[in-house]
This record gives sequence, structure tokens and C-alpha cells, in this order.
Amino acid sequence: MAKTVNKTKTVYVCSECGNENPKWAGQCPACGAWNSFFEQIVEPDKPVTLTTKADPMKRAVPKRLREITAESELRQTTGISELDRVLGGGIVKGSLILVSGEPGIGKSTILLQMCMKMRDLRILYVSGEESPRQIKLRADRVGEYPENLFILSETDISAVVERTQEAAPDILVVDSIQTMYRQDMTSAPGSVPQVRECTSELMRIAKSMEIPTFVVSHVNKEGAIAGPKVMEHMVDAVLYFEGERSSDHRILRAIKNRFGSTNEIGVFEMTEEGLKEIPNPSELFLLDKPENVSGIATLCVMEGTRPIIAEVQTLVSKTPFPSPRRTAVGFDYQRLNLILAVLERRCGLFFGASDVYVNVIGGLRLDEPAADLGVAMAIISAAKDFVLPEKTILIGEIGLAGELRAVSGIEKRLHEAASLGFTRAVIPARNRPKGSFPLEVIPAYSIKDVLNKI
Repeated sequence: MAKTVNKTKTVYVCSECGNENPKWAGQCPACGAWNSFFEQIVEPDKPVTLTTKADPMKRAVPKRLREITAESELRQTTGISELDRVLGGGIVKGSLILVSGEPGIGKSTILLQMCMKMRDLRILYVSGEESPRQIKLRADRVGEYPENLFILSETDISAVVERTQEAAPDILVVDSIQTMYRQDMTSAPGSVPQVRECTSELMRIAKSMEIPTFVVSHVNKEGAIAGPKVMEHMVDAVLYFEGERSSDHRILRAIKNRFGSTNEIGVFEMTEEGLKEIPNPSELFLLDKPENVSGIATLCVMEGTRPIIAEVQTLVSKTPFPSPRRTAVGFDYQRLNLILAVLERRCGLFFGASDVYVNVIGGLRLDEPAADLGVAMAIISAAKDFVLPEKTILIGEIGLAGELRAVSGIEKRLHEAASLGFTRAVIPARNRPKGSFPLEVIPAYSIKDVLNKI
């Protein structure tokens, strides 16, 4: 009697990075995640017949670069200016866009609002998490929906591709990729192999039919985008929603964008009618600013091409413990330690027995070095317990020698500060603004120079 051979095999796949191991391990050797391996049964690869020739009508033909035309109408506006800003001006034809963020942050809401504003296009909204009735209830709350918005509740990626080919929509939305699965795979929906293969299917349909596709993705417990890292490499743009659940403010940021800048942000406010655009975020971040309080400074940063006025609050308090705390919310922790070291060495201050807390108001994250001067002056104000002058904005990068280094876009920053009623601006002396401004410009060479002039 012939012996039957089981051709299937079992491997263990890391749910964080997709690394495969022949046996289970407590820690992934590739990414270092703990307890992330799950069992997966792998079917043998089917033999590929190389004698079968592809249809000549379906084969791609190489073209000269000079023969490829770049159409001016490649971008389609979404009807939401803040979303268009983050995307780089609109939706590019045939692009694959990944939208991620914390649960309840507004991912499905902004995509549904986008679909309802693009009334002249045929849109297919695929949901694997909500029923059509639930989507309709949310649409009634958001606003009036168009005639060419079609809803499909499906989790089988093969059925989604088939319905997309039949409907030939102008835009496809899939919410979410973790609910999609392929029937020929044994792994569960949301696993690394399923997410990788379903994303590949959507990428093929987006590129072959030139359909802009939005894919919603969840985040893991660490806040990173769930699924294999290769998914972020496959898509054309990665948009990430930020914001605190206790706050109504939401910030949309582009982590990756092949068709635009990754420095732009979109600011929204969550209301009962959905997400509301905030065209001037500076006014939002300066609301309810306390007066005559030490440790508070106002600064200006550039988010892409848009200057934003932000408020930073600091607190310096003595600690009985031998190791003082350094806490930064919205500001880089290593940058904070660098500024403290410069203040101790160049300004004669001592923070070895004090806790230092830095908080950026409004959920904004300051990544630009031009925020150094504002943070440093806020710390000095909190340590010395004196109030910085009102209507004064601080702009400048701090070097290790305590000098102020020049920053880019100084004219845009000064115009934004003047439009919001600021009367004085402290800038690096090496920045020479062109033209006159309706506020007093105070050039400074170092932190000590700033302390003497204000």
C-alpha cells in the first residue's frame, strides 16, 4: 500500500513584521517583539506552466519616456481643502492611499465625507466592519449623500475585486484591510499574510484600472500601523490621524507621499456633523491662552508651506529625588535634553535638582528646530518665575554654543504673526527679512542676547 505524504507544513509567523520561523519563539529575532508568533499552515506551491503564453493584447509594452504624456488633470480634488493639502493638491489617478489612526479618531468619517462631497464621481465604498444600514445612519448625520455613492458590505477580497471590475468606479474605498481575506489562504483575516495579499490585490486593481483606492488600516497597541511593513512600501501614500480622545481636535499627517510633500498637515475638529475643517490652525492653538503666567511662550513653526503659531507651556519644579524627571509632550525628548544642557553651560542655570515638564498645546508635535528658542525661553521663564512679554513671538534654532541659527521661511512666519496681532518678533540675527512688517523685529545672536533685549 502506497504511503500518503502530507505536503503541507507548519511555520510560525510574526504578527508585527511578518518574519517566518520553523518553530515557535518567545521573541522575534527580526523585530524584537515578544509573544508575536502565531501558527500558520503553508500549502505547497503549485507548479507554474511556463509553456503557456500570455495574451499579447494584455502584455505591457515598454514606452519611451518622452512618449509618455503628463496630463494636467491627473489630480482630483476631494472637496475637503485640508485633505487636499495633505495629499499634495488632490487625488492622483490610480494611486493607492493608506489611512490609519487610533480607533474612533475619524478615519471612516473623513472618507465618507469625502465620498459625499465628490458628487460628480462614481464611488464604491466597501465596508467589512459596518452594515449598509449603519453607514446610512452615519451618512444622514454627516450630510446629504450623492446619487452615485454605492455601498458594499463584503469581506472576501475576490468578491470586492469582482464587484469593482463590474462597477468600474472612479474611486474605491475599502474599510478596513484587516477585515479582508482570501479564501484560498488558511490564515485568519487580519493576519500578516492576509493583509499582505489583500493589499496586493487592491494594488493590482488600482494600477490596472487606474482607480484611486483608499484603504483604512488599524493600529496595534504600540500605535504603529498594524500589518506587515511591506504594506507601507506598497502604497503610494500613508496618512495618519493624530489626536487625543479627550480633545475634539484632529491632525491629519502624511507619513509617506509619492505625489507630494510629507510636511503638510490638515487640522480638523470633530463635531456631531462630522469633521470640520480649520483653515487657520494658529487661532485654534492660541485659544484660552493664560495671561501673566510664567513658563509660557509663543513660537512659530513651518508645517510644509504653512506657518503655524503654537503655544508651549513649561514647568520647572524642585524634586527630592536624586534623578529628576524630564517629560516632553509634543516635543522631542532628546532635543529637550540638548536645550537643558545648553542653558546650564551657556546661561549658568542649574536643572540637576528640578523636574522639567514641556507641553505643546493643542496636540501639535513640534519637529522643527525653529521651535528651540521658544522652548528655551519658556523653560527660563518657569525657572526664574518671570512672565515673558505679551504679543511677542520667538523664532530660532539653538546651537550647542548657545548661538541662534538662521531658519527658513522667515517672511512667512512674520506675516502670520502680524496677522494674529503680535507686535514683536525675536529672530536670529542672521535672518534678514525682506521688506517691512507691521511688527517690531528684534534680531539676536544668542540666548543671552535674547534675555538682554526682551
